[in-house]
This record gives sequence, structure tokens and C-alpha cells, in this order.
Amino acid sequence: MKEIQIAVIGAGPAGLAAAIELAKAQGNVTLFDENTKPGGQLFKQIHKFFGSSEHLAGTRGYNIGKQLLRETEKLGVNVILDAPVYAIYPDKTISYSHQNREQAIKAEKIILATGATENALAFPGSTLPGVMGAGAAQTMINVHRVLPGKKVLMIGSGNVGLIVSYQLLQAGADVVALIEAAPQIGGYGVHAAKIRRAGVPIYISHTIQKVMGKNEVVAAQIVQLDDNRQPIPGSEKILEVDTVCMAVGLSPLTELAWLMGCEFAYIPQLGGHIPKHNHNMETTVSGLYVAGDITGVEEASTAMEEGRLAGIACAQALGLYDQEKAHTLKKEIWNRLNTLRTGPFGKIRKFAKDELLKISREGTA
Repeated sequence: MKEIQIAVIGAGPAGLAAAIELAKAQGNVTLFDENTKPGGQLFKQIHKFFGSSEHLAGTRGYNIGKQLLRETEKLGVNVILDAPVYAIYPDKTISYSHQNREQAIKAEKIILATGATENALAFPGSTLPGVMGAGAAQTMINVHRVLPGKKVLMIGSGNVGLIVSYQLLQAGADVVALIEAAPQIGGYGVHAAKIRRAGVPIYISHTIQKVMGKNEVVAAQIVQLDDNRQPIPGSEKILEVDTVCMAVGLSPLTELAWLMGCEFAYIPQLGGHIPKHNHNMETTVSGLYVAGDITGVEEASTAMEEGRLAGIACAQALGLYDQEKAHTLKKEIWNRLNTLRTGPFGKIRKFAKDELLKISREGTA
């Protein structure tokens, strides 16, 4: 069996950033991804990033993805695509499928950057063609240049729901309405303002009751909710739509961490069950690191910083960086992470992350 120094699983923003940092430290890195193209969510993101120049503010997501790919190529990272990893064993043997056959490889250190998956809602008609996750719609319009439908209902007012609604408008769809079960919008006001200026109504304290249609979506029924989030009789509305998109949160993809026997903590603000990890992003399994949405759902900028952190910590553990150099680099990253986790939404994430790190310390004390 072939043996390698470091395996990074997941070639999204976190995995690419981790691989780059390891390669900079002269580490021998192999990067796996189940998709045929690397970059993860970045290549669906045509909007400009927020933040500072350090976080490439004003740069569109797909251009950030291209920049990261150029760096991996320049640094000689071995990238294996179309290679879903389906098992990792205690001795860090990785089983994956590639080129129509099952393969195995053993690594000294592993970084899991597997990302997150979209949540779904169950309601009458939710299995009809035309009901999909907002991420699926974003992939269709921004990657494949296919319009999922002409008249769209968006469920969920987080940043994903708001941004994808605007991108659907740009692609030529009519976003008939956006509904949100909570009594306030969940995402940034600047994103909500853009779709409101475009004439899209936003119904807060509303949810979907059912979708009508036999072989396809022809309409959707929504209803207003009271203060206890119960439907208000007589408040139902019928919307003529052919597509329903769900932007109702993400859940970390943690199956490989479970297989490895990592300890977990349940943190609702971060998407559910999260592998416990320390400030170096190392889990309770020695030599197994995590980065990005598997550590709790946040933004792509945060995922890249966590990838850099995991990469540097892993390089230090392998003796590629001395303690002083690694400490300096990690301190810079933590300063940037704390900056990203400011503001009303970031503070919630920072509190949740701090709680997770506290739980992780207590669990290993």
C-alpha cells in the first residue's frame, strides 16, 4: 500500500487553503475530492466577498477559487479528483474510489475539510420535480448555466437564501417571494435590500404548507405564523410558482469523523454535531485535523482561515515548522478569525466556537 505524509480530504476553500499552507512548509500533500472539479462552493459564488483586503474583499468567489487552484499547482500539490473517500481506519488508511476501482492509501496526518450539506423540509409536494435546495439552484445557474424555473419561491432568509434569490433574478428568473419562519430576516441587510429593490416581497413569520402539482410544481401555499410559530387560520396565500428553493440551513458533513471515533459536541448554532477540536484544529483522534464547515457552518473566508490554521498546525506536528514560527503564523490567523467573527452574526458564531473549544479542552483534560 502506498504511504503519504499528509492527506487532505475535500478540495473546497478550507481544503485548498490547508494544502497550500502544508506545501509552503515543504510538506508532501495529497488532496482528495469527490467532484470532478476542485474549488467547492467558491465556483458557485459569483458575488463579491465582504471583509478586508486580507480576506479578498471585492473579489468574486470563483476568482478566489481560481487563485487558490493556481497556488496548489505552483506548489505541486497532488490533487486527486472524482475520488470519493468512503472510509478511514484507525491506522489512518484511507479507502476511496477512483478510475472505476477501489483504492487505499495510508497517511501520517489527515485533515478533514468535507464541508456541509443542505438541510431540507418535508411538506406535501416536497418530492415533486422543481423542489430543490438553494445550493442546487445556484449550481444550475452559475456553473451549468441552466435556469431551474421561471417563477421561484425561496424559503429561508439567511445569506444563502438572499444571495441565491438575487442571482436567480440575474439569471432571468422571477422570484415571486421569499418567506422566513422567524420574525426577522436571518441574513445581512445589504443582501435583503438588493432583492427588495428588485421588487421581491419578503414575508417574515411565514412558512410553506404545501406544493401543488401532479408531475411538476404549479403553485405553493404559504401561511402566516403566530408568536408561537403556529399557522394562523385564514392567512393562507397561494403563489403561482414552478420552482421552490429551500435555504433552511446546512449541516456539517461529519461521517468520516464519526468513523474515526472522534468525540462530538452538539452545537445548534454551528449546524448540529461537531467534532471536538483544539486551537490547532486537531480532533480527539491524534493526527486527525478538521477545517471549514465540518467544524461548524460559517463563511468561506472563515473556512479558508481554518484551513490555513490546520495546515500550519499539522506542519508543526510533522516538524516542518519550529514552535516559534508556527506560533507566530497561528497567532496571525487567530487574529483574522476573531475579526471575521465580529458583528451581530459573527458574534453568535464566535460564542459558539468558544463554547466548542471550551468543551474540547474539558473533554481532554
